[in-house]
Amino acid sequence: MGYEIYLKKNEEKRIVAGHSWVYANEVARIDNKDKNGSLATVYSNDGKFIGKGYINHASKILVRIFIRGNQTDDEQYYLDAIKKANDYRLKLGYKNCYRMVFAEADNLPALIIDKYGDVLVMQCLSLGIDLRKNMICDCLIKLFNPKGIYERSDVAVRKKEGLQEVKQLLYGEVPDYCKINENGIEMLVDVKNGQKTGYFLDQKENRFAVRKYCKGKVLDCFCNSGGFSLNAATVADSVTACDISELALKNVRDNADLNGFKNVTTLCGDVFQVLRDFKKNSVKFDTVILDPPAFCKTADEVKDAYRGYKDINLTAMKTVKSGGFLVTCSCSHYMSANMFEKMLMDAARESGRTVRSVEVKTQAPDHPALLCADETQYLKFYVLQII
Repeated sequence: MGYEIYLKKNEEKRIVAGHSWVYANEVARIDNKDKNGSLATVYSNDGKFIGKGYINHASKILVRIFIRGNQTDDEQYYLDAIKKANDYRLKLGYKNCYRMVFAEADNLPALIIDKYGDVLVMQCLSLGIDLRKNMICDCLIKLFNPKGIYERSDVAVRKKEGLQEVKQLLYGEVPDYCKINENGIEMLVDVKNGQKTGYFLDQKENRFAVRKYCKGKVLDCFCNSGGFSLNAATVADSVTACDISELALKNVRDNADLNGFKNVTTLCGDVFQVLRDFKKNSVKFDTVILDPPAFCKTADEVKDAYRGYKDINLTAMKTVKSGGFLVTCSCSHYMSANMFEKMLMDAARESGRTVRSVEVKTQAPDHPALLCADETQYLKFYVLQII
């Protein structure tokens, strides 16, 4: 008989509402024994069944619930759950590249699956999922017959689960670069060494949205492999793609060449210093795009992150021509939408410019968020006009 978890009084409310995480400090007692990573059953303090999920005594998240009925975690369960997640994306019109499975939001906690053409990339972020990745691969093969499946579980959060970071081929063949088509633009995605699973799919619609704001001279900061840069290049006179990684900038140049764009140049440097140098030398742009990596990955880092976001946004506001636009983003869950907007208001006030909000968006629909789990709502995307 497997683990039976009984919660402290009133600790079940958040979980009954749909949140999947059961923290160790919410547990009153644990009955029976099984292997770490096995399927555990969770009950309220008075013995009412709540759900089942994988247990990990090494993690602060003791159990991640994903079964709310009498099902079990066999292959058929995963076949049905993955197909359901993919069908949702197909219904929205996604075809070539998209997030197929988004962990908790698709009721498959700690499992990420991204599609890049005929290649699938998987992240296993918990012990329970990691122990079942071969079965999950078998499901993906049966459902989609991909050319290859690659694992990108090289993320620090795995250490909290007692797991090592790992990158490896799980099935078939996976090229160094996968060609995708996003918004009518061809992109070469480095699934083996690129950021996250190779590319930031959550900004697809936002990248298309910037086209109407990118007439003239554009600066794309933290450009990575050039998603925003290339969308801007479809309408801009010139685009400067800036990143501290020369490998990322090579990817930008390759992607620009692939699409025949002659108006994209790259600049290698620390964005903070680059923006300060542009300000110092009175170099201005019609549009500046800021899409930085997460400045805070824990609640303890929020204050420092706030200062970092304010610094680059304040300087960027001063480098935008009058009537031009600042496109600014944050992908950190801990930097809430309210806090991000307050930061922008502070930066606007100190910049001495009149700033108005033009468009506010969030992550793409293939990255849906659960209203009961604010961790799944993380991306902030603002378009501001600098008067």
